[in-house]
Amino acid sequence: MTTPPMTDAADATASAPHLADSHDLIRVHGARENNLKDVSVEIPKRRLTVFTGVSGSGKSSLVFDTVAAESQRLINETYSAFVQGFMPTLARPDVDVLDGLTTAIIVDQQRMGADPRSTVGTATDANAMLRILFSRLGEPHIGSPKAYSFNVASISGAGAVTVQRAGQTVKERREFSITGGMCPRCEGRGSVTDIDLTQLFDESKSLSEGALTVPGYKAGGWNHRLYTESGLYDPDTPIRAFTKRQLQDFLYREPTRMKIAGINMTYEGLVPRIQKSMLAKDREAMQPHIREFVDRAVTFTTCPDCAGTRLSEAARSSKIGGISIADACAMQISDLAAWVRGLAEPSVGPLLTALGDTLDSFVEIGLGYLSLDRPAGTLSGGEAQRVKMIRHLGSSLTDVTYVFDEPTIGLHPHDIRRMNDLLLRLRDKGNTVLVVEHKPEAIAIADHVVDLGPGAGTAGGTVCFEGTVEQLRASGTLTGRHLDDRARLKETVRKPAGALEIRGASTHNLREVDVDIPLGVLTVVTGVAGSGKSSLVHGSIPAGENVVSIDQTPIRGSRRSNPATYTGLLEPIRKAFARANGVKPALFSANSEGACPNCNGAGVVYTDLAMMAGVATTCEECEGKRFEASVLEYHLGGRDISEVLAMSVTEAGEFFGAGEARTPAAHRILTHMADVGLGYLTLGQPLTTLSGGERQRLKLATHMSDKGGVYVLDEPTTGLHLADVEQLLGLLDRLVDAGKSVIVIEHHQAVMAHADWIIDLGPGAGHDGGRVVFEGTPAELVAARSTLTGEHLADYVGT
Repeated sequence: MTTPPMTDAADATASAPHLADSHDLIRVHGARENNLKDVSVEIPKRRLTVFTGVSGSGKSSLVFDTVAAESQRLINETYSAFVQGFMPTLARPDVDVLDGLTTAIIVDQQRMGADPRSTVGTATDANAMLRILFSRLGEPHIGSPKAYSFNVASISGAGAVTVQRAGQTVKERREFSITGGMCPRCEGRGSVTDIDLTQLFDESKSLSEGALTVPGYKAGGWNHRLYTESGLYDPDTPIRAFTKRQLQDFLYREPTRMKIAGINMTYEGLVPRIQKSMLAKDREAMQPHIREFVDRAVTFTTCPDCAGTRLSEAARSSKIGGISIADACAMQISDLAAWVRGLAEPSVGPLLTALGDTLDSFVEIGLGYLSLDRPAGTLSGGEAQRVKMIRHLGSSLTDVTYVFDEPTIGLHPHDIRRMNDLLLRLRDKGNTVLVVEHKPEAIAIADHVVDLGPGAGTAGGTVCFEGTVEQLRASGTLTGRHLDDRARLKETVRKPAGALEIRGASTHNLREVDVDIPLGVLTVVTGVAGSGKSSLVHGSIPAGENVVSIDQTPIRGSRRSNPATYTGLLEPIRKAFARANGVKPALFSANSEGACPNCNGAGVVYTDLAMMAGVATTCEECEGKRFEASVLEYHLGGRDISEVLAMSVTEAGEFFGAGEARTPAAHRILTHMADVGLGYLTLGQPLTTLSGGERQRLKLATHMSDKGGVYVLDEPTTGLHLADVEQLLGLLDRLVDAGKSVIVIEHHQAVMAHADWIIDLGPGAGHDGGRVVFEGTPAELVAARSTLTGEHLADYVGT
């Protein structure tokens, strides 16, 4: 019997795809995070997928809270239980099936830490490499890399230590010393704080008469009794009559243990006590009244010892070719990269190559205008996101999922092309790139588009479209219809009612700029990223009695915070309920007397499971309503407080606008929220579930009732869908028509085209910018085409 030839079977096996190559999709089935409604999508791997949809449609819930969150959770589970105990616990997203996940690297818009010692250099590896370089080549040599770090203080000490040796206990004398680079005067902060004593007390009064004006130091409280009953001075004597010794004890005495009112306590001078209790905290985390006091009482001045460099005299004295580490950190990064490339030292060759590559990445990503000593807290959301991208640009990793949250934020149209190239480069290395984006220029480069909607909040959470960009254009979805929108130039512009004169502005990179900002009109300040827009506007127009400044600082909120508490809406609602029922307003707050005793007003009960994700279950007592049962018996207009907090802004606006529940104060706030396009939000929705765009507009709504005549807005289109931009333009028009002056820092061409007056800064970034390159109407800018902004605006409006 002859054996049949095996060639056909072998060929078939060879041509069949390997089983490992069949996992080309990330499959999501039944996603229900936040407002997602059983969403199922298939995302192609090793492609660039853009997620679009109106603000609040569920893009971030799908990409960040489902796909990226599960990837991170699964990676954490590969560690031992011991290690997981030290890591943040992540709950599994509410989804039926997640298949085909790869390692996710998240590059989000979270602002970088506002710690005063955190800089662009410390947030990347650049500072660490620079310190090593100076410790090897700096003359005179002063020590290890720590000697060049403004985060390390110089310490020395000596004493006896007990050592067990050969079964005997031996005492030995030991000495140690650490040479750090921290400036001893400002402790590495670069600025020193002076306290205005007149804001702490009224010297014409005695302590008994209430001389202290510090929040929390009211008569009768322990903070007040600490000083009135210390026995170091007479509490009935006016402070101005204190002797030199008494004033020293009152203001600056070192911590001293003593008995006060029969209790052992530590007495400390008023100034150091306030510095420890208030000034050591992050300003943004303070309660509003404390923040107001600190802003009033504390002045920040450049440290006279280190001239703001944060470094000790020894660290500044060690130089390479006449350049100290302070000089290097103060250089524009593009210049620093050129200086590093000019150092020919074979002994540190690998270090110079690595440092040069890192600095070149800054330039490549469009941040060459920054300096390494720039405080990290002063970076915009877009700049912070791009700084985080630095470490991934030269990475050799492939088959990784990179997740970006609007990477074009803060970018001029000219810079968006460069960002697109970077995203495509990451994809071409064999990575999956997921991008949440609104800008048409960024959507255009997608291999695959997922459009969520059709609306926001409860009206969103479904997939409206999946396919290519061309198919999206023809799809008829909201995004597809608006993708080719082009705003037109105004036929007539408003005439200014005056001018705000700025003379000799020199903040950051500004070069003695003189400019007149017209009042009573819509003025747009534009220019490439790093040209000096924010420096000009925020540095020259301080927020005061007549100026309302809405910047990009994020809203901080816990899971107990919601739109009603953040906007101040809950206050008139509580008072209205209290009046209607003849009880205390505190009953109608889930954080106060009315809270459900079982869940303390959270609505859910959290069970901590150590290294495993905690479990949140709806409270059985209040069924998630957050209030005590007796409180829900009180009604206003036929509704209890939990039903009111479950209303949407639009529904609540009608409820409080007329009838038995009519409350003008609440109705006014709700109207502002509807004006900024947040009519779909529910009043009790946790702030932690809101998207970046929704938080920005909530912030705008809270300032709408402010009395200021000048409104300063910093990129209000951040996080806004193309369709929402029209609504924003209408809102800006209403503000101007109401007699306000509106100044907008913006890159969006639709806002530029809609302006009455444009101030364009440039021509480049950093030391190549800082000058006004154009002032005039949008039509004049388009006609001249004399600047980068003019060219892009002309292309946009189709002239």
